[in-house]
Amino acid sequence: MTIFDEQINRKQTNCVKWDSIVQTYHADDLLPLWVADMDFLAPTPVINAFESYSARGLFGYSITPDSLYQAIINWQKKRHGYSIEKEEILFSSGVVPSIALAVQSYTDEGDSVLIHDPVYHPFAAVVTENHRNLVRSTLIEENNHFVMNLEEMERLIIAHQVKLFILCNPHNPGGRVWTKEELAAVGNLCKKHGVLVVSDEIHQDLIFKPYTFTSFQLADPTFEEFSLVFTAATKTFNLAGIKNSMVFIKNPKLRARFQETQKRNQQGEINTFGYIGTEAAYNHGGTWLDELLPYLQENVQFVKTYLSEKLPSVHVMCPEGTYLMWLDFSAFGLSDKELETHLIEKAKVVLNSGIIFGSKGTGHMRLNVACPRATLEEGLSRIVQSFS
Repeated sequence: MTIFDEQINRKQTNCVKWDSIVQTYHADDLLPLWVADMDFLAPTPVINAFESYSARGLFGYSITPDSLYQAIINWQKKRHGYSIEKEEILFSSGVVPSIALAVQSYTDEGDSVLIHDPVYHPFAAVVTENHRNLVRSTLIEENNHFVMNLEEMERLIIAHQVKLFILCNPHNPGGRVWTKEELAAVGNLCKKHGVLVVSDEIHQDLIFKPYTFTSFQLADPTFEEFSLVFTAATKTFNLAGIKNSMVFIKNPKLRARFQETQKRNQQGEINTFGYIGTEAAYNHGGTWLDELLPYLQENVQFVKTYLSEKLPSVHVMCPEGTYLMWLDFSAFGLSDKELETHLIEKAKVVLNSGIIFGSKGTGHMRLNVACPRATLEEGLSRIVQSFS
């Protein structure tokens, strides 16, 4: 038994993943395998850091310590071969708020912003809610994973005069870990047409062997001139509630514009626990992460084997990273609403409906495997029985 097999009761803790489903579906017997956080305790050094700070009993305003910058610099260099300087690091409450700031900083109302389809659903909301024109390029499924349609992307960029492209690297919900060659190809396309790239790299640490993560800015040294990288310790170490993320901007002019927008929106201050948790995680959480990744990868394989044996009509796209799996239920001929209702009312499980990720998500569901294997097995058993 590993530390990740421990089943922790998260009910009645104001937990979005577990408690919000009662409010949404008016049922208390549903098993949540949706919202992208983990049902695992955070690393002990992070918990200890929080407890040590809380014991002081003082919770006033905080400055950003140099030790936090150094922890980020060290982590990026050691884990990803990515070199970043202190002045190139900005902080934000989260990656999605950072994307909103980028859209506001580098585009005007009515400008076109490109995203993939399917892709993490807040991307679309950020674009439309800021009154920009949303343009989607369809990902192609080849050999059981997604690839970018560069020809279509170029046509769309030209036709809509796209100003900004939001990249999900690694990809959510498909779990693709884009290769250096793929990133170079899409980067050169954007460079050719003067498109700014915003790269969401929040899942950068959650990569399964033998795959390796490449930051967009490492695909080609010139890419740092027209791109921003967003990341955080929150997905890696199950710290979503601490509300802290980093923005890496190497181009000084781009950085100044982003900072101006932060100032206009009064978004320059971060939760103190965000600083503390991020520093503790990067300095002392490596061993925990190294133990987590094989467990997640085994959970992925467990899902693949279980469904192939007991419900082969469901097509499983195996991720190369993240802890999210893309399941295709289209063989059952249900509408998206019917599929969601079936899983809620008959299987008693909650997954993310694929259609929220774009039109190409129709007939699909996103499954979160970051939970004890016993929980995962129970959820899969419910799904299988509901279709029997």
